[in-house]
Amino acid sequence: MKESSTKNSNQNSKFKDTMENRIFEFEKAKIFDKDVLDDPEGRLLKPDEVDYLQKKLSSKIKAGIANLFAVCYFENLIKKNELIIKEVTGQENYKEVAKSGVIVTSNHFHPFDNYAILKAIQKDMPHKRLYKIIKEGNYTSMTGLYGFFFRNCNTLPLSSSLETMRNFIKATSTLLKRGETILIYPEQSLWYNYKKPKPLKTGAFEIAVRNNVPVVPIFITLSDSEKMGNDGYFIQEYSIHILKAIYPDPSKSYKDNVEYMKNTNYEAFKDTYEKVYGVPLKYIGEE
Repeated sequence: MKESSTKNSNQNSKFKDTMENRIFEFEKAKIFDKDVLDDPEGRLLKPDEVDYLQKKLSSKIKAGIANLFAVCYFENLIKKNELIIKEVTGQENYKEVAKSGVIVTSNHFHPFDNYAILKAIQKDMPHKRLYKIIKEGNYTSMTGLYGFFFRNCNTLPLSSSLETMRNFIKATSTLLKRGETILIYPEQSLWYNYKKPKPLKTGAFEIAVRNNVPVVPIFITLSDSEKMGNDGYFIQEYSIHILKAIYPDPSKSYKDNVEYMKNTNYEAFKDTYEKVYGVPLKYIGEE
């Protein structure tokens, strides 16, 4: 038992060291849109492989089963203090736009953070579903329980296929028109337990402007709990900050609107980071 425990401890320490070293190197090199986790190699997602709107009975059944299992799985983590939501602030910012289609953006630092976001806003969600935009590889190549979740828990996978992406664009428009909430990680990468906001990509804001819907930024700040996790880190306590909605400006062009919404979102993330942690936002190599 002692030998096994020591081996696990060494593996956990190695994982943490790997994550921290990669984050340091990526941040230093200003490579913000690459994951630090070793995700499986993706493959082309063909149009007939994904039922974005769950029109098929089989898709509805799989989604129902997957969501039931996901709730049981994550609620058990919460019960065991392996997923800790310390506080939620700004619920009124989501509630005021919840009855219309809305895009929610968030920083991305852990595979569990999307469930924390769902918990934070679900009581005000008209349809109680949170649609998540995910990477192509996570949909096509992830195995096991997480793979099942990625393919069936109201996910909207991106694709390198133009035809599949046309279906994706139509589906996001349909969902927003019927008043659904779509979660997008505009940083386009997951950095494990990374506290800073990263520069944002334009995709979330292109969808918002194209469909004339607001974006509600959510920035999650982290603090160590007293419990050590299996990954070599102290389990983090999440403080979920739901920030003011950003609306498309009808006086701006499409391109200017996208930039305006992206920059406003980033500044909201940055201001929250600096306020909560009490330090100015600086990346490695900056004065």
